[in-house]
Amino acid sequence: MNQKSYDVVIIGAGIVGSMVARELSKYQLSVAVLEKEADVGMGQSTSNSAIIHSGHDPEPGTMKARMNVRGNELWYQIAPELDIPLVNTGALIVAVGAEEQAGLQPLLERGRENGVKGLEILTREQVLEMEPHLSPDVTGALSTPTAGVVDAFQGVLGAAENAATNGVEFILNAEVRGAVVEDGVLKAVETTQGRVAATWFINAAGVHSDEILHMAGDRPEFEITARRGEYFVFDDSKFRVNNVLFPMPSEKGKGILVTTTTHGNTMVGPNSDSISDKEDHAVTEHGMHEILHGATKLVPSVSPRDVIATFAGLRATGNYKPGGHGKDFLIEVSSAVRGLINLAGVESPGFASSPAIAEYVAELLKGEGVTLTEKADWTATRRRIPRFKEMDHVQRAAIIERNPAYGRIVCRCEEVTEGEILQAIHSPIPATTYDAIKRRTWLGTGRCQGSFDYPRTMEILARELGMSMTEITKKGPGSVFLYRQTKEEVV
Repeated sequence: MNQKSYDVVIIGAGIVGSMVARELSKYQLSVAVLEKEADVGMGQSTSNSAIIHSGHDPEPGTMKARMNVRGNELWYQIAPELDIPLVNTGALIVAVGAEEQAGLQPLLERGRENGVKGLEILTREQVLEMEPHLSPDVTGALSTPTAGVVDAFQGVLGAAENAATNGVEFILNAEVRGAVVEDGVLKAVETTQGRVAATWFINAAGVHSDEILHMAGDRPEFEITARRGEYFVFDDSKFRVNNVLFPMPSEKGKGILVTTTTHGNTMVGPNSDSISDKEDHAVTEHGMHEILHGATKLVPSVSPRDVIATFAGLRATGNYKPGGHGKDFLIEVSSAVRGLINLAGVESPGFASSPAIAEYVAELLKGEGVTLTEKADWTATRRRIPRFKEMDHVQRAAIIERNPAYGRIVCRCEEVTEGEILQAIHSPIPATTYDAIKRRTWLGTGRCQGSFDYPRTMEILARELGMSMTEITKKGPGSVFLYRQTKEEVV
């Protein structure tokens, strides 16, 4: 059997794996990323609230608190470097009633202990001036000005493309099925793309990170519970807020929030349901009722009539059997298996924490004796695909003159052009499915939800990839659009 070998192999191309890949691409190491899906960022990293949390919520002294506060700081440096849309909106933790109002002071003190800057308790009048759509029953709020919202997929893609440009190899459709451990050392993993060997393996497999642990013979007492959170996305012409609006937190988490996004839409959610199937992204009727009820507590004008999309994401909550509950990230060099670093149970605020986790992984490797020699030609920057919709008339004319494909609109709602689609297909992390194009260009996300652009996008994919239309998929194997031509003879 053919076997590829690297200095470091990262398992999982979500935000944590991609940020680790970018960090390690700075050094003279051979690095590969294994991803079981057909594209990067197809798991929990892009099905979430897309918030760069300030760090006020985690328990002081935990890895969550440390990584969140440092990660928040790093995001404001990294986002401009990687051309990732990030808006420093700030966030409000909103109190309704005297009991919740009394809870703001402990949150303020916790945030200050974690090192979060600029925290302040606002009066009812101040809050309603900032967000007039809030419930008139609001009594005050904790302001966390370092919070922001990010384009979650561009966050993953920006880090991954920058890593790829700097020499990291991304191996997609490569699900890890087994581990090769010899004399207590993890030597290789068996994947659907063959065996891959490395000196070090970084386990960043999200909701499946416990399975990687157990394959290697590490931490049999640790397991991941997938918690499903459902969301509503609203038409940006119908309903908008300016900030990230949190209710007071509960034992289940930060609660059902109402938030703006980098695309201008308002989003509400999530709820929190533990599920046994780690691939269950179903949106439920019960969940939708629960979310709307929770959202109207903050913003009474939320209406289901203005919803244009729904989705669900999974969070990887770590638990220690029997009966224990993991409140913190599990970030460690394995003490049971040599050559393994675990990044497990990285739930919220995992996205915000990811660049700090990547920084910490480099420190762990260095502490294990790995020589980290910086590359002289490493580049920190990456540019995303230009969006025709965001250009003025002069810019549009100029780009069409350079590339006539930018003059052909494929998605009317979002004004996505053939030029953008071609750039996505031929990018450092190539888009080879409809959903991969959608995530990069935002086509199919408007009011018609793709009904106009599907056929043309499939034609472009088939032409550029040298494939039949019947081979084009929505999101990878098992999701073809077409089975045969309508007039094709069926035998």
